[in-house]
Amino acid sequence: MDRVDHGILDILRADSRTSIREVAERLGISRASAYARVKRLVETRVIRGFTIDVDHAALGLGLPAYIHVRIKQNTWKSFRKKAWALEEAAHVALVAGDFDCVILVRARDAEHLRELVLERIQALPEVVATQTVLVFEEHVGQA
Repeated sequence: MDRVDHGILDILRADSRTSIREVAERLGISRASAYARVKRLVETRVIRGFTIDVDHAALGLGLPAYIHVRIKQNTWKSFRKKAWALEEAAHVALVAGDFDCVILVRARDAEHLRELVLERIQALPEVVATQTVLVFEEHVGQA
């Protein structure tokens, strides 16, 4: 990974639809070189996919929250599968600290979030305790 590879990643993180021609022009390299580098970054799984930036509020899911979950010992695998099955789950992580897992969820409103946490997540047999942290503002991949 050199300066050009990092430049490619920066450009594609900002807009994954940027053409190879534009990537090459912005970095001062040939299109063939830009294409070969992007191909190598994909093949080596440095780039694992190309995504879109969704306005969740426009989809009616304008209330993001982190749900910290304490689970029973040795239940991570079954809990992870159930957490990912929640349509509101955007990110599920095993973490260290007071809680075992963190789930980023996106809800329509406070009532939807309440139902999700109190009636669905806390009802899972693996769950010992939860703590909900509301997200007031998000900044993904930018300052």
